[in-house]
Amino acid sequence: MKFLYSHLPEVHVGGKKLVRRVVFALLLLLSSLIGTLAGLLIVYSTDLPQISELEKYRPSTITEIYDDRGRVIGSFALQRRILASYDDFPKVLRDAIISTEDKSFEKHWGINFWRVMGATYRDIASGSRAQGASTLTMQLSRNLFLSSERHFSRKIQEAMLAIQIERHFTKQQIFTMYCNQIFLGHGVYGFEAGAQFYFNKHAKELKLEEAALLAGLPKAPSYYSPIVSTEHALKRRNLVINNLLEDGKITAEEANRAKSAPLGLNIQPLENSVAPWFVEEVRRYLERKYGANEVHESGMRVYTSLDLDLQKAANQAVLDGLAAYEKRHGWKGHLRNVIQNGGSVDNYHHPDWDQPIGVGSYVHALVTAVNPQSATVKFGKDISVLNPADVAWTHRKSPQDILAIGDIVYVKILSMNYVHVARTSLEQDSGAQAALLAIDNSTGDVRAMVGGRDFQESKFNRATQAQRQVGSSFKPFVYSAAVDRGAQPEDTILDAPTTFISGGVPYAPHNFDHKFEGNITLRRALADSRNVPAVKLAEKIGMPAIAEYAHRFGINSSIPAYLPVALGAADLTLYEQTSAYSVFPNDGLRLEPRYIRKVTDYEGHVLEENYPEAKDVTAARTARIMVSLLQDVVEHGTGFAASKLKYPLAGKTGTTNDFTDAWFIGFSPSMTCGVWTGFDEKKTLGEKETGAQAALPIWIDFMRVAITEKAHEGETFLPLLEDTKRTPVRKASLTFPAHATDAEAH
Repeated sequence: MKFLYSHLPEVHVGGKKLVRRVVFALLLLLSSLIGTLAGLLIVYSTDLPQISELEKYRPSTITEIYDDRGRVIGSFALQRRILASYDDFPKVLRDAIISTEDKSFEKHWGINFWRVMGATYRDIASGSRAQGASTLTMQLSRNLFLSSERHFSRKIQEAMLAIQIERHFTKQQIFTMYCNQIFLGHGVYGFEAGAQFYFNKHAKELKLEEAALLAGLPKAPSYYSPIVSTEHALKRRNLVINNLLEDGKITAEEANRAKSAPLGLNIQPLENSVAPWFVEEVRRYLERKYGANEVHESGMRVYTSLDLDLQKAANQAVLDGLAAYEKRHGWKGHLRNVIQNGGSVDNYHHPDWDQPIGVGSYVHALVTAVNPQSATVKFGKDISVLNPADVAWTHRKSPQDILAIGDIVYVKILSMNYVHVARTSLEQDSGAQAALLAIDNSTGDVRAMVGGRDFQESKFNRATQAQRQVGSSFKPFVYSAAVDRGAQPEDTILDAPTTFISGGVPYAPHNFDHKFEGNITLRRALADSRNVPAVKLAEKIGMPAIAEYAHRFGINSSIPAYLPVALGAADLTLYEQTSAYSVFPNDGLRLEPRYIRKVTDYEGHVLEENYPEAKDVTAARTARIMVSLLQDVVEHGTGFAASKLKYPLAGKTGTTNDFTDAWFIGFSPSMTCGVWTGFDEKKTLGEKETGAQAALPIWIDFMRVAITEKAHEGETFLPLLEDTKRTPVRKASLTFPAHATDAEAH
């Protein structure tokens, strides 16, 4: 016993030493861990943004383009985002997001410690990169300031930022920032923009199944996109609905109803598709002045001169006019075939199908079936059946005679129903183009612009960029110069065979009808577009003077000082011609065309405000006489078809040699409109495709809409001044020295 007891103190003392050593080792290990952790925190926090940056942060937003009535016609953005407040997100959407992305959002302080530890253990055990366990706040910190790469160091930075964010902002503020920042696929950021893009409604109007679909997108926007995969989107949406049910946010009845509902997509139409050439002109101007980053990221508000209703009328008039032209020249065929090009009928998708399609639209469609009496075509989700009557204009008995499975055909939508079955007519796109420009006389505002047949196929703006010979639409500048020098409408001039010498080359111009009328008045010479009288006037005045005169009207293109230019042998743009003609109804005053009225920043501060710029071009007396002469073109001359509108109208046709270009530039008291038709390459439109035949019908269709809103105002042209009412007929025919020309135009 003594032996046993004698050893007890030594055991006790040894145990104390052991405990002390263990405790010391643990403290040393803990200190090392703390030091290491502190070092890591210092390293990873070195490049972290200050929280003050977040207080001043405003995400990239959409620059919106408005028409003259405040309707959105286009937008520019790197990230399509619409900022919204907390109250703009309905409870059903808030619940769906929290139930799916972060159930403990209202309780945690930026990170969910246990989820992080569990995820870290799994990552270490599996050897994979750190992933999962992110709270909404951590997702926000990553989206705002960090890269999308998945690694351990980023996870630490993400957590540190999340803690800072939680200390400085309320839960509502954090949730709102998250909802405005998160990516939802197809260039869309934030739930307000997502609601508008996918369902064409505001977020506060979302139903349960719609909110659930959006809430499921942040995990993998491309994979769960309802546009890319309906199956994946439905599974993800229903999972979100189940989460809501498990959390007691909805009832079983509500969950079952929502899960049985279709996706119900109503993809927002692309605003830029209504006036794409106009919007592109605005973009180029803004980027030159403010820079591309400012335009695409700062959320400008751009108030333009465009009238959306007139633009739609212009689009329709151009397409209908080209369709009429195509049918006058018969079926050409030469259709592209998907199968022959190695493609598949099942997988084919045409860019036209991404644009808004409605009654009156012209789209490319895919032939999916052909039988002796009909052909079935599809465009997007819609189908249509072409019958023998629909192809009768091609002089073929049946669609089978001209169509094959896999052909890409051009059709016009005549009617549509709710089961995706449409009534269409077979059309043709042979490559003929047209352009239209409409300008408000009193302000210079560009009210409508069409730069071609299809913006998706060609971004080239034929209204502002294409320089084409203008034919007889140039003659009013010659006559204006003559009137300014004292000529009267009833003065006579000899329309007879005449040879001119210019540059040592003899030239004998002829009229379009190859006839000569003898002594005729200037009024009739212009109304009937007689070529010889125009050349005689130009020779009398001198081409350098006429070129200078045209420049005063606002034509900036080079105008060679030789006689053929009197008949339109000069390359000008539709923009120049239309703007120049607006001088006549404006009493000799030219207003610089205006696209943009005002630009503000996102907060509403005015960056620029533009007012009409006016310049005197010619005397009011001259302008009013020219209006009278150009009215006769419509009432009795080559523009006679427009007289059926029963409205004060004036204008001039233009046709170039070999019918390569067809023009009509005309005006009412309030609006000037120009139309050009032709091919991009200089080739003929076909025999007798004059300005009156190819361009004037488009002008008439547009102006019919344009004058409707003015009809009740009793518009009329300004009356002739007192000293212009006397129009004595000068019996003696004017005679001139001879000069040469080497081209003539009607």
